[in-house]
Parts: sequence; C-alpha cells; structure tokens
Amino acid sequence: MDYDPQELEERWRERWAETGRYEADPDDDGEVTFLTVPYPYPSGGMHIGHARTYTVPDVYARYRRQQGDNVLFPIGWHVTGTPIIGAVERLKEGEEEQLSVLRDTYGVAEDTLEDLETPMGFAQYFIEEHYKKGMKRLGLSIDWRREFTTNDERYSKFITWQYETLYDRGLLEKGLHPVKYCTNEQQPVTTHDLLEGEEAEFQEYTLVRFGWDGATESGDESGADDGVVVPMATLRPETVHGVTNAYIDPDAEYALARVDGERWLVSVAATEKLSLQDREVEIQETFTGERLVGERVENPITGEDVLVLPASFVDADNATGVVMSVPAHSPDDYVALQEAKADTERMERYGIDPADVAAIEPKPILTVEGYGEVPAADAVEEYDVASSDDPALEEATQELYNREFHAGRLVDAYGEFAGEVVEDVRGRFRDHHRDAGAFDAMQEFSEEVICRCGGDVEVANQETWFLRYDDETWKQKAHDAVAGMEAIPENTRGEYDHTIDWLNEWPCIRNYGLGTRLPWDDDFVIEPLSDSTIYMAYYTIAPRLREIPVEDLDRDFFDALFYGPDAVEDPDERALDLREEWSHWYPVDYRFSANDLISNHLTFYLFHHSELFDEPDWPQGIVIMGMGLLEGEKMSSSKGHVVLPGNAIEEFGADTVRFFLLNSAEPWQDYDWRAEQVGSVRDQLDRFWNRAVELIDGADQRSRLDAAAERADDLEHVDRWLLSRLQTTIRTVTEAMEGAETRTASQAAFYSFEEDLRWYRRRADLDRESARWTLRHVLEARLRLLAPFVPFLANELHERLTGTPAEDAAWPETDERLESVRTDVEETQIERLTEDVHDIVDVTGEDPEVIRIYVAADWKRRVFETVREVGDDRGAVMGEVMGDPDLRERGDAVNDLVGDLIEVVRGRDDETLAALGDIDERAVYEHARDFLAREFDADVELYAEDDESVVDPAGRAESAVPFRPAVHIE
Repeated sequence: MDYDPQELEERWRERWAETGRYEADPDDDGEVTFLTVPYPYPSGGMHIGHARTYTVPDVYARYRRQQGDNVLFPIGWHVTGTPIIGAVERLKEGEEEQLSVLRDTYGVAEDTLEDLETPMGFAQYFIEEHYKKGMKRLGLSIDWRREFTTNDERYSKFITWQYETLYDRGLLEKGLHPVKYCTNEQQPVTTHDLLEGEEAEFQEYTLVRFGWDGATESGDESGADDGVVVPMATLRPETVHGVTNAYIDPDAEYALARVDGERWLVSVAATEKLSLQDREVEIQETFTGERLVGERVENPITGEDVLVLPASFVDADNATGVVMSVPAHSPDDYVALQEAKADTERMERYGIDPADVAAIEPKPILTVEGYGEVPAADAVEEYDVASSDDPALEEATQELYNREFHAGRLVDAYGEFAGEVVEDVRGRFRDHHRDAGAFDAMQEFSEEVICRCGGDVEVANQETWFLRYDDETWKQKAHDAVAGMEAIPENTRGEYDHTIDWLNEWPCIRNYGLGTRLPWDDDFVIEPLSDSTIYMAYYTIAPRLREIPVEDLDRDFFDALFYGPDAVEDPDERALDLREEWSHWYPVDYRFSANDLISNHLTFYLFHHSELFDEPDWPQGIVIMGMGLLEGEKMSSSKGHVVLPGNAIEEFGADTVRFFLLNSAEPWQDYDWRAEQVGSVRDQLDRFWNRAVELIDGADQRSRLDAAAERADDLEHVDRWLLSRLQTTIRTVTEAMEGAETRTASQAAFYSFEEDLRWYRRRADLDRESARWTLRHVLEARLRLLAPFVPFLANELHERLTGTPAEDAAWPETDERLESVRTDVEETQIERLTEDVHDIVDVTGEDPEVIRIYVAADWKRRVFETVREVGDDRGAVMGEVMGDPDLRERGDAVNDLVGDLIEVVRGRDDETLAALGDIDERAVYEHARDFLAREFDADVELYAEDDESVVDPAGRAESAVPFRPAVHIE
C-alpha cells in the first residue's frame, strides 16, 4: 500500500474528532501538564509561520501524553483593539490592496466578502475558514471546547475582575503620559496595532532655541516684537558650541506659529507633533522653507549668527524640520558642507554668496584619542566616504559618535563643563541650559511608525490610564517570577529582567475598538496587550463558565474562584466548584511564544501573574520561538509572500509539513521554508513508510517487547548493536524533548537512526528470524518516538504493527538489558575498518582480491593502557612508559605512538575508554570476516602485527595502531 497522506490523515482527523481524543478533564491519576501559546489575532489568514508556532507546543503536548500526563492544550482568539475594525473599513471602502489580499492571498470568494463587513463577521471568517481548519488539518491536539474570543461577554467579565483588582491595589493610575498615537484613528496604539515601526523607541530630542529677527512682516497681530524661535532638534546638545550653519528643506512646508505664546518657525508636520505633546499651537502663516534660506539665525549659547543653507536631505517630517550643522564632529554634516561649498550654482540660485559658504569652517569642540583636530574629517577619510549617498557614511558616523560619547572631552569653551567626558556630562549640560531657557525638548520616534489602519503614528502626551509597571514592589515580584521559572533557551532569562527594569507606566486603554470596557469609565476600551496577560486562567474554566448567567459573574464570583471561600462573605458554590478545576490545571507549565514578545506581552504575563496569584500558580516555563522565512525572505501577508498551511498540506501532507517545521531548526531559532527541501522530507517519509509496511506485512506474528530476554541467546552481535543504539536514541530524544529541543529530538529519532539502520542492513542477514524480530522491535519504539512529530503516519503504522495507535502507547524507556557500550565500541571498530578499506579502494582504484588486516602488537596495547590511565598529558605518559625497559628500547616508535593514542582517548568518556580496553580487537574483526568478504567480494586475511606467521608483503603491519589496524590490498 503506497503512502497516501491525504487519505490517511483525513481518517485520523475524523477519528480524533469523533472520540474527543484531546478533550482534557481533571483526573486524579498522573501528572498534569498545561501548555499555552499566544492566541491568534484573526485580522487575516493563517500562514506557514503560524503553523510552526502552534505545532511546536503540540509536539510537546503529545510527548507529555505519552509520558502519562493529563495534558491541557487549548486555544482562543484575540480580537481586541482596532486592526480588525481597520481591515473592515478598508474592505468597505473598496481599497484595492485589501481586496487583493483577501481574494488572492487568502482565497476569500467574491460572494463571501459581504459577510466580512462587520468586525466579528470578519474575525469569525478567518477563525473558522483559516485558523481552525488549518490547525485541525495539521493535527494539533487542541481541546476545542475551551475556545473563546476576547469579545465574549463572559470573558469581558473576567477582564473586568482583573482590572478592578489591580485598581484597588493601586496599580492603575491616571495621568499624562507619552504614548504612540494614531493620527488617523485619533487614539493611542501599541505594538500589536502597528504595520511598521514595531521596534521604534521614544527619543527625547533637545531643541536648541536659535533666534531669527527676519519675520516682523509676518502679520502677527499680537504686537510682539521679540523675534522668532527656530528650534533645532538634536540628540547631542553638548555639540552646540560647534554649530557653523543650519539646514532647511527649501521645498517643504513650514509655518510661523504661536507655541505656548512664543513665535516659532517649524515644519507644518512639527506643529501637529508639538500639539500632540501638550503644547498650545496656533499656526499663523505657512510657506516653503525657501523663506529661511540665506537668513542668519543666532546660536543661543554662543551668540554667533549662523547661515541657513538649503538641503534636500532634511526631513521636514522629523522633529522640527530644521537642523543644526556640526561639521567638525558629524561626518554627515562634514560631507554636506563640502558638497554645499562645491555647489556654487545652487547657492547663487537661492541668493547666497558662495564666498559666505566657502568661509564656513568646522569648529572642533571635543578632543578624542585616535582622531585629529577635526574628527569628522578623519572619519570620512578612514571610511573612504565619497559622497552623502555613500553607505559607508552611516558606519563612519556611528563609529565616531560612539567614540566621542565614551571618550570625547569638552574643550575650554565649555567653562565649568570643560574637560569632562560626553557620557558623564551630557545630561547635566542639557538640563543646565534648559533651565536657563536656551534649550527646550520634544519627543520623537527612533524610526517611522505606521498604524495598521495606514495612519501616521506620533508621540502624544495623553491623559490616560496606565499600569504602574514602575512600582518597585510589583517589579520585584516580576523578578521573582523570572527567577523561579524555566527559561528556554536559558540565555533569554536576562532579557525578562532587563525588560522589567526599564518598563515604566504602560497606557492600557484606547478610545474605541473591540474588547472590554474600562470598568469605571466605559468611554475607554482596555487595549490588546493589557487584556491578554492572564487569559490562560480563563481556558481552565471557559466551558463550564458558559453555564453560568453573565450577570452572576461579578467581582465576588471571581474572587471566590481565584482566592477561595475566605475571600468573600458569601461565596458562590459554583465559583468554588470552578476553583477546583482551575487549581487542577494551574499553573501554566510552558508558554510557547515569540522572542519579540519578551519586551512586552511575555513580561506583562509575568507581572500580572505575580501580582494576582500566589507563587505556586506563577508561570513555570517559557519557550521562545524564532522567526520564519519563506525562501530566504521575511513572510508578508500584505505582499502575498506567504504559504498557506492548507496549500502546503494539500501538496505534501500534514506530517511532512510538521516534520519540516520541527526539524529545520530548534524552536528558538529562525527557520526557512523552502519548497524543495520540504519535498525532500516528503520523499524520506515515503521511504520510511514503504520499509515499515514491508516489515509489518512480512511478519507472521508480532514479536513483543517482553520477549527480548528470551531471545537474548538468538541475537547476533549486530542485532545487539542496533538494539543498544536504540537505547541511546531513546535517551537522546527524551532528554531533548524535556528541553523542548524538537530539532535535536526529531533528528535523533529519524535521521540519525536511519544511518544506524543503513549500516545494520549492510551488516546483517535480514532473513534471520532474530533480525526480523530486531527490526520490528526497533520500528515499534521509533514509531512511539516519532508520534509527537508525525502523528498520522506513526499512529497508523503502530496500530498495524501492534493493534494500538502510537499515541496511546507509553513513551519508550531505555532497557538496560539491551544497552552495551562494549557492543557499540566493537561495532564502531568494524564500521571504521570498513570505511578505511573503502577509502583505500577508492584512492587506488584497485579491485581487491585479498584484503590483509593487521592488528597492533601487544606492546602497543600496553602503551594504550598507560595513555588511558594517565590521560592526554604527553609528558606524563612518556614518563610512565619509559619506566618499562622493553618500551624504552623502542625509543621514537613509542614517542610517535603516544601522540597517536592521545588523539584516540581525547574527548572520550571513561565508560567508552574502559570498553576499548576490554575488547579483543582481533576477535572483533574475526567475527566480521564474512561480512568484510561479502562487502568487498574478496578474501580477508587477519593477522596480529607480531604474529610469527604474518604475511606482510608490503611491510604494512608495523603501521598498525590500537583500534586502527593496518590494511594491505592485493
């Protein structure tokens, strides 16, 4: 029967659904394992990257079930916030890009589009038609009874309880706070709402308040005649003494505006930013930047007038849109100044005398070791920067900035700050001049930020409710949670602590969107990251909570559920009943999640659990997941660069998809979906299936595991070797699974053992009954090992072999009766000798008639024993062997041999070395003589190097080394 994954997999899906195989209920027997993964946000379809995210925890869930655990692996649906609303609006507006994604990428039928024109209709379509279908086709062992959406009214009651509790504990507060603000939706957004700029950080720019006296004709009716402030944004305020000129984009839109009562000249874009940052802004006049070109503005620190030059590289959308130039210490500015000096025609076109530009010279204000008087000039020369478009310019700039920050010292012009290192003085220098009125401040992002709705996202100071992640007591609890959990991989532990340390207040509300209303102010909705911190607890009670009227789910109900009968005066018995189920499953043993969520969701998860629950119910472990690529490039739904799981399963089969995703990289490593490699995996599973079916169909009767001891006398050396290798494989796979190392586990269970089987098939007479028993025994164990990875194939074959699906059989345990290091060592010697002979045949091109094998002389074995006992210290070994008169007489030969044998023992464990010491090397090769004769179709002669009757026509015998016999081919 050929391997037909489509037919086979559909049968198992139906069987699992009919029997409720993965529905988990409390059970007093055995251990409990509770696994979770971030619930999907169904604003689009499921792609192959999502498939890996959910398959990795499924593998671990299946493994724990075979270990006898009662395993809960649930899933829900995150619909909170505005991305789904934005998607619906774009659909209703007929936006072509959105329609293309829906039709072409996700295959939404034309007559179905109307069903997607409500937020929950949109969400439900992708939940049912993409995520659930994809998850079921992948064979995910999910308890579907526990699903919910974050827009469900009962879930909202649960979130209401959470936030009322945090509010009463003083961990929610209202106040002004800088937030990411969508100018289109006119509300705060967070990372999950963003299309671009997810990694953007808040940056506080210092505004150096340059003055301009050329705007008196602006039409300002206030009567003020105090000039205009031209604020220029910088992250390096200490360089203000080195300003030689300024730049503005002559073609961009600028404005004269009243800002907090003063006249400012800034870009039109900056007026909106300033307004959002709690400034009173009134635009009085707009014009292009050309108006300021050629003017001079006054440096508020030095009192010097500097010339404003035109520059197309100025980004009017960034900060204030006017920038100061410090060419002595900024490679960017240095190159720009040289180009401005050379472009006399452009200067004249803007009415600027080129001689005035030529007179501008860099002003050094820092000394830094390794650079000359003008460090920027040296940096440009060092990196061979040719122009302002040269990619090397960014590298040169960053290198100089870093050096100056950590080692640059201010010159005498800085007065009380002179001689200090920038790193130590920047903050004090900035604050000093801010207090004096020469500096101001504004917030900006480190990169462009775009909302999923397509709107620009800016920094805004908003009156908002925020979670007090800056509370020191709460921070300490979160640190304690990190210390008490298992972090996989371990090197991520510090990232949680780092995030806890820098987290400050977190705005937790939005003006509108799907989700739970803020309990004490229903004008606001709790934002997506803030309502997804303890939802894992909701899984444990979700099915039974549906039986309780919504109006009964008040604060007292959840207090009794999570804190017990003493938490309220009159506890609801239904809540106490649910408490038993929650207590049975909690805590979460492992949460599988993405690496980029450590900086937000995962750390919030630790914060909220550590505050709302007692320590025994805190998270036990987090496994980090890497990013997926598609043919070497980042996947993108909006660009159609995705593979849908349904299409991949249709082409290759679910087991193939799973197996590729699981063994191409460890969970925390990035992986790359490549169709050619996936096809190769399918071919390998085909071969595995065919061999297994042949073995199963050829069996007269099933040879059971407990017959191993009875058959011990029937087994040949090579059978014992394969069974011993099986024990090693079981141990390797088990240890890897305990650490969620799915690649290591699957590689060992499948690919590495396939190598052992290839050797076994070469070595063994497969017609022997004991060989057939050995292969069936090995197949049974391997199918159990592979069941978490390829459950359809493994269950089918195991049931044909034993009558029981692999997932219903116990996880294999190592059998000490079948383990033998000595057997492994002996067979390794045979395999190595075979490879050596093949190498000689390949090099010489000879067709051997006679193969002579020479085992090392006894005196060489004595040297080996010394090396084994003393170790790899050559001097110590030589001191020991030279105490033997017989060995001392052999001089250089012993010295050379010691070097060879040190390489033999280096890196080997004591058990292996002991086995090497125990084996009779000649007897091992004698036992394999018939195999070697068949392998090479030649006569095999075996000698000891010091045999009196040795036949050694080529003088090869003396080159024999223990465990590396000499070989002569005739």
